[in-house]
Amino acid sequence: MEHTPQSLLTAIWTNVEDHALERQSPGLARARADATEAGIPQGSAAQAELLRALEHMVGATSVIVVGTGAVVETYQLLDGLDGHGQLTAVDSSAQGIAMIRSLLRELADSTQASLRAVSAPAKVFLPRLNAADYHLIVVAGDVDNYRATYEQAPRLLNKGGIIAFTDILALAGQTADGASMDDAPDTRKADAMRQLLADVEEDERFSSTLTPSGTGLLLAVKR
Repeated sequence: MEHTPQSLLTAIWTNVEDHALERQSPGLARARADATEAGIPQGSAAQAELLRALEHMVGATSVIVVGTGAVVETYQLLDGLDGHGQLTAVDSSAQGIAMIRSLLRELADSTQASLRAVSAPAKVFLPRLNAADYHLIVVAGDVDNYRATYEQAPRLLNKGGIIAFTDILALAGQTADGASMDDAPDTRKADAMRQLLADVEEDERFSSTLTPSGTGLLLAVKR
């Protein structure tokens, strides 16, 4: 089987990402810059656009973001609610939740959506939420967010709802061309993501696909 040359894949990814960055609204660009300056790395602009598109595709009105200072994803997903519905951001890091709360306060006057920022680990907070009440869950950031959210997703999502795992290849922060999970900066996260990927793909409750968006985006649709 022939493979697309690595140099071409890199060029495609770079062009798509540059295009998405150019399309960012001034508010989103400012939020990204502020988070980066504060030392909170942000995810791919193209990936965040894709998540917003998925939100529209499933007609999501109830969204959860579980992250570690996931400012860009939260911003795009709030924008994708088109002024209604509810967004819940869960972040157990002190710096991350402060950034998210600041963002939501800034955007509160521009939307009728219900906004909630929760400072708690996913494994503590998510079991408190109502079952079958959510259309989209996005997971990012610290490795501990992933397994805990996956375990709750079948209960929280309605039929056809999506859970999206960003950085599933654990390559956030990696700059070398041609990097693989063996080169991941965080080996603990890489090991956890390998197991999570295998578990989700084998889970008959979901239909899943691994995409090259960002540093690997795993999408799983509840059957």
